[in-house]
Amino acid sequence: MKTLFIKYKSVIKFILTFLLVYIGLSIVYNLYLNTSIGSKYHPDYITNAVAYQTEALLSMVGYEAQVIKHPEEPSMKMIVRGKYIARIVEGCNAISVIVLFISFVVAFSGKLKTTILFLLSGSVIIYTVNLIRIVILSIGLYHYPWRNAILHSVIFPAIIYGMVFLLWMLWVNRFSNIGKNNG
Repeated sequence: MKTLFIKYKSVIKFILTFLLVYIGLSIVYNLYLNTSIGSKYHPDYITNAVAYQTEALLSMVGYEAQVIKHPEEPSMKMIVRGKYIARIVEGCNAISVIVLFISFVVAFSGKLKTTILFLLSGSVIIYTVNLIRIVILSIGLYHYPWRNAILHSVIFPAIIYGMVFLLWMLWVNRFSNIGKNNG
């Protein structure tokens, strides 16, 4: 057993670090969500901000858009050119994806300054790509509502997780200690 632990020490360290960071950040995020319930931001501040930023971006590209609070649930209704097309819920704000991204990068640590800069810039990139993804999804749902299932369940998750994967590969191959040791 000891030989297995020594042989797979780096794998075990990665898994434990990933899990600890992921669980810790998830707990913090859930505490944030629980404290923001019932606040003036409905459903929560970040999801609210994502909804209004999406509305602004849609307007910038020529689509009359409006976001209104859903009267019966913690979500924001996205209306494009007078047509209700989607709900923006907590899961649309990319925070869970950013938590996953951060957990992986920390588990494959690099120099502290590089790690912090990569975490910040990567989180901003993921957040921005997520906004663009919601804008494109909104336009797609406006023009092709019968494609809702494939747009929302396949194509657009592929965009956000594809971006995370590319950032992870960049991190491992260029900046993490493991990427430098293998290069």
